[in-house]
Amino acid sequence: MTGDDEGRRTGRRRRLLKAAGLTLAGALVLGIGTVGWAYWHLNSNIKSVDINSALGDDRPAKVTPTPSASQTSQASQEAPLPTEALNILVLGSDSRSGKENKALGGGSSTGARSDTAMVVHVDAGRTGATIVSIPRDTLVTRPSCPLKSGGSTAVAYGAMFNSAYSVGGPVCAVKTVESITDVRMDHYVEIDFSGFAKLVNALGGVTVTTDQDIDDDDSHLHLKAGTHHLDGKTALALARTRHGIGDGSDLGRIGLQQTLVKALLEQISATNLLTSPTKLYSVTDAITGSLTTDTGLDSLTELMSLGESLKGLSSDRVKTVTMPVVTAPSDPNRVVAKEPAASELWESLR
Repeated sequence: MTGDDEGRRTGRRRRLLKAAGLTLAGALVLGIGTVGWAYWHLNSNIKSVDINSALGDDRPAKVTPTPSASQTSQASQEAPLPTEALNILVLGSDSRSGKENKALGGGSSTGARSDTAMVVHVDAGRTGATIVSIPRDTLVTRPSCPLKSGGSTAVAYGAMFNSAYSVGGPVCAVKTVESITDVRMDHYVEIDFSGFAKLVNALGGVTVTTDQDIDDDDSHLHLKAGTHHLDGKTALALARTRHGIGDGSDLGRIGLQQTLVKALLEQISATNLLTSPTKLYSVTDAITGSLTTDTGLDSLTELMSLGESLKGLSSDRVKTVTMPVVTAPSDPNRVVAKEPAASELWESLR
């Protein structure tokens, strides 16, 4: 072999190595860019409201956790996951206007409204939780709430609970809940119902068992008693149903919603999202795209931190209850808090 031949081969090897290196570098840059875009997209999906600034200090006291000895010793090494008790107001906002919502079984009404309200209390240690549903038909004293446009709403006596969201949005919803419970809401999470349907579809559906036939023309749900695997559209119809069960009141719908929430928790727990990046992205996109949160949860980092702190919480350790109510003396179609049972329930969550 001549020196020229050796030189040509060496030159080819160098060019091949250079090309391979450039290709690998390009793939890495493309991969990092894709991940970066995905993070930006998911992060920008989340809408938020600065509830703390809007409400100021006129609220129930926030419980300040006392750090344990182990947490104190770890503080210099890494920030430990939070373990203190937590109260989160979760609202389901339902829009029945527009082509997409009508395709999902929406009715004829327009605009968005708060159809579902749940106070999620996570116990200290975060291995157990209680979900308390507040009937939307509950008559309450709605406090004066600040408005984004300036000024504030007037105090309203004997107002329907869900009117707080209608007149003052998330800020008034939180203030009303805190005024009737005397429990500080650490966080606010609002879930858009059409986004909820997308989440169910991204998870491959959800399995629920109903103990009676459901026949509701308003929600377009007709379901025989038994176990059913529901897609997003049918699961949303189940969440909206009230006229096809029991006495047609909101209390029957709450029972279905609580069943659906627990079934969804079980489905999420049973789905190993980490084995499928595509499904993980699809589920995360559906979740973030349907959320409005307070500013303490308005990023992927903060949501992931909350989720990580709840990894020891299984669906069988989640209790669902409804705020005790009785028929309102002023209106047989409305309810009021049943005392002292309601106050005792809220006291247990402080």
